[in-house]
Amino acid sequence: MYAVAGRVKDEDIALVRDRTSIADIISESVTLRPAGGGNLKGLCPFHDEKTPSFTVAPARGVYYCHGCGQGGDAIKFLMDAEHLSFIESIERLASRSAIQLRYETDTSPSAPRPQTGQRQRLLAANLAAADFYRDQLGTPGARKAREFLAQRGFGRDAAERYGCGFAPDSWDALAKHLRQKGFTAEELNSAGLTKPARSGSLIDRFRRRLLWPIRDLSGDVIGFGARKLFDDDDGPKYLNTPETPLYKKSHVLYGIDHAKREIAKRGRAVIVEGYTDVMACHEAGEPTAVATCGTAFGVDHIGVLRRLLMDSDSFTGEIIYTFDGDAAGQKAALRAFEEDQRFVGRTFIAVSPGNMDPCELRLARGDLAVRDMIAGREPLVDFALRQTLKRFDLDTVEGRVEAMRRTAPLVAKIKDREKRPEYARKLAGDLGMDLEPVQRAVNSAMRGDAASSSSGAPVRPAVEAPQRLVEREALKLALQEPVLAGPMFDVVGADNYADPVYQAIRVAVDGAGGASSVSSGGVVWIEKVRDTCTDLAGQGLISELAVEPLRVDGAVDPIYVRKTLARLQWGAVTTRIRDLKSKVQRMNPVANKDAYLALAGELFSLEQQARALREQAAGGL
Repeated sequence: MYAVAGRVKDEDIALVRDRTSIADIISESVTLRPAGGGNLKGLCPFHDEKTPSFTVAPARGVYYCHGCGQGGDAIKFLMDAEHLSFIESIERLASRSAIQLRYETDTSPSAPRPQTGQRQRLLAANLAAADFYRDQLGTPGARKAREFLAQRGFGRDAAERYGCGFAPDSWDALAKHLRQKGFTAEELNSAGLTKPARSGSLIDRFRRRLLWPIRDLSGDVIGFGARKLFDDDDGPKYLNTPETPLYKKSHVLYGIDHAKREIAKRGRAVIVEGYTDVMACHEAGEPTAVATCGTAFGVDHIGVLRRLLMDSDSFTGEIIYTFDGDAAGQKAALRAFEEDQRFVGRTFIAVSPGNMDPCELRLARGDLAVRDMIAGREPLVDFALRQTLKRFDLDTVEGRVEAMRRTAPLVAKIKDREKRPEYARKLAGDLGMDLEPVQRAVNSAMRGDAASSSSGAPVRPAVEAPQRLVEREALKLALQEPVLAGPMFDVVGADNYADPVYQAIRVAVDGAGGASSVSSGGVVWIEKVRDTCTDLAGQGLISELAVEPLRVDGAVDPIYVRKTLARLQWGAVTTRIRDLKSKVQRMNPVANKDAYLALAGELFSLEQQARALREQAAGGL
């Protein structure tokens, strides 16, 4: 028996338990699915878990979590999940079942009813305020509020559906109205509806503003969002109820009372940015939309949605973020990606054309456009990678390397391990780089190595080992066999060398007159190239290359030279092809038709050249 149960007659408590469906109560905040034997299962609301261990037995009217050990009946659930006292919980359940509770203090029919719990009083005050504001929306003074709604496509029916209201041009109209209904000054201040004036009297928190009532999962009004309407209002554009015993902004999602059943049914939730965006989505046929209230979408909001989505290892729901396409919206989306890993399910982003929010899109293009925007969602990780890559010049080696350093940690954070290799391959294609260095960077980021951080330490771009070997062999031919290799070597320019030191040596060969100018090789030629080389590392390497054995059995012949230089050019051409493919992938073919066609033509030509060089190089290194 609960400690304060004696305040309500035992037979009334028994009647409340008998008429209460525990599954209905818990389903308001936790999505439950059949678990066999008549039981139901969901994600526990009392601790964070990925696999459902929270079991409800409707036939016995009890619940139990095998993960954290929390259990009890419907009364206990409300006490723990919503932090209600026993009296508040029993009164909530009695009200749902239209049961008139009797109290042990009753001595006559006219005896005063005991003081209702604080939460119920604050809820009652908020409900009375919502009714007051709603009535005010029809008054002459609220014309600006009605015009605001009408300009955004919402008529009287929509305003009624969402309980829209208006705070009149008065300092204390609401305070007086609620005091006449018996609410105390302390209760009104605690509910965030009023605040004390310097004179000691009460003044209304909201004045001359359009209001939306904000409800919790069970549909109770717990606060308000207020939009500025008049230019001479020096307050913020949006003003919300402050933190109260009812209103915790980090947990609150506007529209959750309308959306919760559809979220559970459809297995997805759409996150929008404002009250009118929620209304627009619901009116357009996307009833899973919700919005945060005066704060960023965070961990506690995720917890609310996870339980509705039953976001677990065995069930993957969808979270679809909608953000404006402007810089602030992109930043919000990237921040959302950081929190994305708290969902087991799939996360997406939907960006409307022309950077319009859902309300603007509905006005401009109709209900179907809103549904199409959401249907055209893309995985959030794809968006995060694309937005990050945009910040770098991928036509330069330095830009690609820095972009790789910034994007590799994003791939490393993808929670589905099986998707990471595919995204690493995709990233390599977008960057125009080989897979090996990209995969290495991703693995480094997964280990949390300092190399994966954005510390700003200089990174020398690595040339892939096979191509580096070919570049080295070509230079050895020019230094050791200039008479034989000269005519073929000299026509393959320095731009075919990716390693900067090797490139410096190749430039030095030209500076020394070219390999074709040599009538006989030897120390004089090698010294001439070394004296011409301006790169200190290159100068030291020339002596090494001059004595390093060539990678050929027997004597060097023109066929070996031709194959080596074909391999050298093939490597350079394939690098160029990767760069072009990366650029083509990032280009909009409709908006940049001419440039797109020009790049596509160049790409076709290079691919033909690469095929020819590959045939020449067959059997080479």
